[in-house]
Amino acid sequence: MRVVVQRCSRAEVRIDGETVGQIGTGFLLLVGVTDGDTQAQADILAKKVAQMRVFEDSEGKMNLALKDVNGAILSISQFTLYADCKKGNRPSFIRAARPETASPLYDYFNSLLRSQYGLHVETGRFGADMKVDFINDGPVTILLDSNEL
Repeated sequence: MRVVVQRCSRAEVRIDGETVGQIGTGFLLLVGVTDGDTQAQADILAKKVAQMRVFEDSEGKMNLALKDVNGAILSISQFTLYADCKKGNRPSFIRAARPETASPLYDYFNSLLRSQYGLHVETGRFGADMKVDFINDGPVTILLDSNEL
């Protein structure tokens, strides 16, 4: 699994012009699943996201986690995180897991953030054409890959 964590001051996702998810301070997460990913990997990534200390403390150091700043999460499924650009100019998405595999694991990841870590998580809609608008605060953008943790 891959998760792009973007610290934001606000984020919103729209489908067909309707806002389906919106947060203030927190993380915009782009979540990609590849074949062979497991719930154990989702467990590790959820813990990393929940405990990641990238918000500034009173001394201006990135030392606070999401809960410390009463932040929320906007989680967006993102199969393009597994784009293969080695050949030609048109990416291949063969490494992205099929929806019947990816969707339940994406849902499981989000449910962990809610139930195990007590975080407010809003989402887009798996497989939908979404328009995402956000302000990257910092900017802070971090790539987590379960194969590297």
